[in-house]
Amino acid sequence: MRKIIYYVATSADGYIARPDGGVEWLDRPRPKGGYGMSAFFKSIDTVLMGRETYEVSRRFGQEGHPGKKNYVFTRKRLRTRTPNVEFVRAPVADFARRLRAEEGKDVWLLGGAALAASFLDEGQLDELVIHVVPVLIGEGIPLVRPRRRATSLSLISTHAYADGVVRLHYSARAPA
Repeated sequence: MRKIIYYVATSADGYIARPDGGVEWLDRPRPKGGYGMSAFFKSIDTVLMGRETYEVSRRFGQEGHPGKKNYVFTRKRLRTRTPNVEFVRAPVADFARRLRAEEGKDVWLLGGAALAASFLDEGQLDELVIHVVPVLIGEGIPLVRPRRRATSLSLISTHAYADGVVRLHYSARAPA
């Protein structure tokens, strides 16, 4: 079955971006292999993002990820000329069940915090791969939008890189 994976970088104080969506603090020399992003990108064929993440991507000149099916969750009606971007207004659980039933590779939940929270709260997030970058940015968009929840995660693996970045790989599914 296809897994939905929240693959993300966060500051050491738990933010995925500044309040305005800025991620300039991620601009740093990368080790050989780029923290495993190339291998991860080959393992997926679908990208999920919220409207705000999509709009930040557009400001960087990227409407979608080429060669991947891109879904943007939004309550607003948006239009695009990008053929591989589809806007979704369906409930997260219904969409996730339909997506999992399709043939394909794993799915990247790119962001943001609200979409990750929705998938997590609906029990539709399988794994989190969090790259903790050794920088404190003081304020911003949290890893997952705050709500009253207690979600236990199971550690799959850790990896420390020479530059101080630490990758934490968790399962969000309860052990059988």
